Amino acid sequence: MPDSLASFAPKLILWQRANGRHGLPWQGTRDPYRVWLSEIMLQQTQVATVLGYYDRFLQHFPGVGALAAAAPDEVMALWSGLGYYSRARNLHRCAQVVATQYGGVFPSSAAALQTLPGIGASTAAAIAAFCHGERVSIVDGNVRRVLSRLLAFEGDLSLSVHQRALWDMAQRLLPASPSHEDMVAYTQGLMDLGAGVCARTRPRCEVCPAQALCQAQRSGTVDRYPLKSRKLLRRHESWWLQVLRRAMPGGEQGVWLERRPASGIWAGLHCAPVFASEAQAFALPLKNDWKTQPLPVVVHHLTHRELRLHPLLVDLPPGHALPQDAEGQWVALDALDRVGMPAPLRSLLNRLPE
Repeated sequence: MPDSLASFAPKLILWQRANGRHGLPWQGTRDPYRVWLSEIMLQQTQVATVLGYYDRFLQHFPGVGALAAAAPDEVMALWSGLGYYSRARNLHRCAQVVATQYGGVFPSSAAALQTLPGIGASTAAAIAAFCHGERVSIVDGNVRRVLSRLLAFEGDLSLSVHQRALWDMAQRLLPASPSHEDMVAYTQGLMDLGAGVCARTRPRCEVCPAQALCQAQRSGTVDRYPLKSRKLLRRHESWWLQVLRRAMPGGEQGVWLERRPASGIWAGLHCAPVFASEAQAFALPLKNDWKTQPLPVVVHHLTHRELRLHPLLVDLPPGHALPQDAEGQWVALDALDRVGMPAPLRSLLNRLPE
């Protein structure tokens, strides 16, 4: 690594203090619970989206003990719309582990934090750096892009061996003897560079504090990095949803929801019955006096696939009961916000035709 890169950390710290982000609600705290919550929510999710969810979570669960004691459905209902629902399940499990095994106090080192459910190396580093000033570097997706360009790193980041090599280089770039405040500014600076300056497309090299040090910028090869040979292949999949609706005992409209399996898409969430084909959706077990109405197709993008949802609205006569072996529950339409369900289904149910 060139000696000139020894100035990277001081430049980044100065730049962050003058030009970085400072008004986010999880900044300015050394509370591991709040930092951990923000870091989990920000994984693969934009800051603008997280802001509202973060505040609502803290209102319902102001500390790790409250989150640990919550019912799973309560946690999933608040998470609904953020996506990547395994994060919410791990969030709940992690809170329970911290509450029961650590007396409600998060471990202070990155190494110990990584042993907790749902906390990877970069998230652990962020918590340890922000809350305890530990000299350890984050290397999430955005930071990999920043460092790949800074170093003109030729390793294929599809391979774990090259991810580890870049991590080792990131550790060598850390400030030499940082104060706690320096580590906060340095860590936040890496995040700010990746989010707002060293973007995947159209990077703003002219305002980057590392412009003079960046080997990719110097050689005119910024768009080449990071190297990643494995491309994302998105599969297309169609689901037919049987949206069963009827009047509830109190007169309000309700829908039938079933819990999804413990693994796979929308694991553990409540959902309308899912079928693999239109024929199956119509076959089970619709009566002649039930009113059926196909609704417009809903396209929902996931990381590795595109879901095409084909809703079939079925209005049951008042008082009609499903077979005794049906596993699920009737939920009033005005109580959907208390049930954990995928965002596209929630949106669909909130705009059902009369």
